[in-house]
Amino acid sequence: MGRTMRAIAEGLFTAETPPRLLGGRERATGRVVFPCPAGDACDPVPLAREGRLWSYTVQRYRPKTPPYAGPQAFTPWIVAYVELPGEVIVEARLVDVGFDAVRIGMPVRLVPLALDPEAAEPLAIPAFAPIEGERA
Repeated sequence: MGRTMRAIAEGLFTAETPPRLLGGRERATGRVVFPCPAGDACDPVPLAREGRLWSYTVQRYRPKTPPYAGPQAFTPWIVAYVELPGEVIVEARLVDVGFDAVRIGMPVRLVPLALDPEAAEPLAIPAFAPIEGERA
């Protein structure tokens, strides 16, 4: 995630390089959820780094603060729903692709992103980027 970025929330990413998202496997059912909830109902489980775009929308207005903690200046972004095969569908930003080039089913890879790159201590949020050279 870069040496100066820390996760926006504890327990969101694994400590490995490159990081993975940290989900939770429900002890009672085996179902995988994201993020891993606090408590003892789930065991933490690292999620796949790669998946496919399941659905998306474009965020065209600045979210309310709180809870939004990003930069004051707003630029629209893609909100992606990424299917991590056999695990879970996660919501994250989709980066490095134009709005008109997004395709359902496109292969993507986790690339943690600075919520506010200009911040003195940037916070990392989950984001995915298309995997070059692969087709949906």
